[in-house]
Amino acid sequence: MTENTALEDVDEVVHEPSDEFVESTNVYEFMQAYGIDDYEELIERTTADLEGVEASGVDWFWDEIVDYLDLEFYEAYDHVRDDRDGPQFTDWYPGGKLNVAHNTLDRHADVDEERRNKVATIWESEDGDVREVTYHELHRQSNKVANALEERGIETGDTVGLYMPMVPEVVSILYGCFKVGAIAVPIFSGFGVDATATRIEDSECSVLVTGDGFRRRGDPIFLKESADEAIEQAGYVEETIVFDRLGSSDPETDHEIPWTDDRDEWWADAVESQDDDYETKSLDSSQESMLLYSSGTTGKPKGIVHTHAGVQVQCAKELYFGFDLKPADRFFWVSDIGWMMGPWTLIGTHTFGGTVFMYEGAPDHPEPDRFWEMIDRHKLTQFGISPTAIRALRKHGNEWLAGHDLSSLRLLGSTGEPWDPESWRWFYENVGNGECPIINISGGTEICGCFLMPMPTESLKPCTLGGPGLGMDIDVVDSAGESIKDDHERGYLVARDSCPSMTKSLWSGDERYLEEYWSTFEDTWDHGDWAQKDADGFWFLHGRADDALNVAGRKVGPAEVEGALIDHEAVNQAAAVGAPDDTTGTAVVTYVILEEGHEESDDLREELRAQVGAELGKPFRPREVLFVDEFPKTQSGKIIRRAIEGVYTGEELGDMSSIENPDSLEKLEEAR
Repeated sequence: MTENTALEDVDEVVHEPSDEFVESTNVYEFMQAYGIDDYEELIERTTADLEGVEASGVDWFWDEIVDYLDLEFYEAYDHVRDDRDGPQFTDWYPGGKLNVAHNTLDRHADVDEERRNKVATIWESEDGDVREVTYHELHRQSNKVANALEERGIETGDTVGLYMPMVPEVVSILYGCFKVGAIAVPIFSGFGVDATATRIEDSECSVLVTGDGFRRRGDPIFLKESADEAIEQAGYVEETIVFDRLGSSDPETDHEIPWTDDRDEWWADAVESQDDDYETKSLDSSQESMLLYSSGTTGKPKGIVHTHAGVQVQCAKELYFGFDLKPADRFFWVSDIGWMMGPWTLIGTHTFGGTVFMYEGAPDHPEPDRFWEMIDRHKLTQFGISPTAIRALRKHGNEWLAGHDLSSLRLLGSTGEPWDPESWRWFYENVGNGECPIINISGGTEICGCFLMPMPTESLKPCTLGGPGLGMDIDVVDSAGESIKDDHERGYLVARDSCPSMTKSLWSGDERYLEEYWSTFEDTWDHGDWAQKDADGFWFLHGRADDALNVAGRKVGPAEVEGALIDHEAVNQAAAVGAPDDTTGTAVVTYVILEEGHEESDDLREELRAQVGAELGKPFRPREVLFVDEFPKTQSGKIIRRAIEGVYTGEELGDMSSIENPDSLEKLEEAR
């Protein structure tokens, strides 16, 4: 952090788990099984190779966890890893053969009747329809998908695009791809033509599975038109399977979607007509499972290459330990299948025969209590969401929580961006009733998992990410790559070693992969985040290092400016961007959404400027404080800063198809 930045607002331990809760957790049971006394020893035993200490270190943990979590390989691996080419190109579990679909699906559907008939997914549409899909039903449908793909010539190593609404069928499509050894390419359903075309063109998928559309805020969003235009722009797609979500296959429908007879086929004809028996392929540990694309907020989106062994082990480990997954749990993370958290949730939960809750629509439709109502009605046990989404829901007031029983919740989750203390406390106290730990995690698409993840057994300060996840050798370093010892100093979040789920490279090739992640420090992964450890060992993030605002040679992260603004009682949400300045090079410009009951005024502007100056130092006082009613956001609730900065500076915005609320761009231009 800058020398003027303090941590007073996050320095108090707020959450202390009871002994009863601690002793009920999966991670506590693991520690007891291996004679581990406390959290510090747990991290050390799972990340450090300790000379003279038997059964310690990274290789021990990643080996032991396979049997401990009962992850099944068709053929045993020869050894845990081969890193002769360096951490950049580690080969994990060489010689082993497995398939994610076997662990998440087949072994549950092939056992006793109780296991087969357990609900794998609960889906709720925006208009209130509910569907439950058992493991038996999901297994049959995934087999049909696998047969449909093979009928279309898809083989091991071929790419298949998933440009789908969040309906239960996306799960069978993902697992069907895994079964045949195809590489699933999930594409965010909120993307427009350009973003979708970029991913189709880069992945060169010959089959695309899409839908006629979905519902958002009460209105139909037609997906097929965007899919067709993207295919025309990108090429490669030879066959399209179209799921009927909106009833477009009905000849009496009011909306007729575009159709290409020699390419398009309805889901009912292409998939439901298939045989429901399929023998899942046995695949090498290093066989590619998914091609996940970065969001593309800066530069061309990166194609992140994941393997069967990598995502299987990582997702299972994190759901089981970090989110304490139990057999009766109902896990809900607000995400689309096109983002990492979608496959992460499915693979992690279904490995243990758990139940995933899926929701199609907007968080505040038809009213701001939609999430609270669903948690109550479906008795959900884990609930994950972005900090920005919580800030938006908090703005509606506590009255929307009244009357909803949220006592089924055991753990809360968050990811995607830094918290502000006030919103973190609101989430903890009002949604979690001051009892549920907030498992605030950070990692990324590049590892389909988390570098930082608090264990549910640990105490928590507001906004903290706890510490390294199990088996994750993480550090905070200075510009020379040296570990930072001063707890008041901010540095770069890095990984000192590989992990099984770390991307094996980028789809576009090794050159960009090495440049993006391994070129800053020798044999060290640079994740691009600013991080800090405080004196008590709690870890915090301060946003992306490449988002830094360089004001007169001094750097500050946008999240820090936003946090300073949100500390003011009048501010609900804030966004900070940089603008050219003749004197300082870059000036801080801020946009603010006020809490109800507070009025915009010049006096308030000066108060806010002064508050930022007091917390971060005078150079970082905003040049302007502008009042707005809403920010451009993604469907998952993240504020799109580059759109805000582009509107302010008048620069070309580029592809804005990921924006959930495009009308907000016009409102930014009218900022007060």
